[in-house]
Amino acid sequence: MREIQTKPNLFKRFLSALIDYSIVFGFFYTYLMTFGTETSEGYVVTGFPALIPLFFWFFYIVLLEVFYGATIGNSIVGLKPISLINHNGELSFSQSIKRHLLDPIDMFPFGLIGILTISNTEKNQRLGDLWAKTTVINT
Repeated sequence: MREIQTKPNLFKRFLSALIDYSIVFGFFYTYLMTFGTETSEGYVVTGFPALIPLFFWFFYIVLLEVFYGATIGNSIVGLKPISLINHNGELSFSQSIKRHLLDPIDMFPFGLIGILTISNTEKNQRLGDLWAKTTVINT
């Protein structure tokens, strides 16, 4: 693994996640209200159209990170995820997927698990970063 100095950057990481997931949930809510069918339990979208919010998450979170080096939230606050195993530091597709598949665990409850792992790991990594062999640095 690469030798790299990191900082916890808890506030920046919180703000970045807040920005990114506000965009994702905003899209989901708007999509549901626009294309959903109202039922007694709320709005629903069924069939293939129900996958569109998942595709949006995938494009916005995973593909932006792989092809542009960071999501909009990370770019705004000056953070960048990097690979600890690729010499150029660029994330692979699988690393980005691994990082974000564990977002629900890292963000539960109220980000406590992410905060604890970032604060108590040598390279300030959350669970997704540990699994993907990545970390987040200041740009």
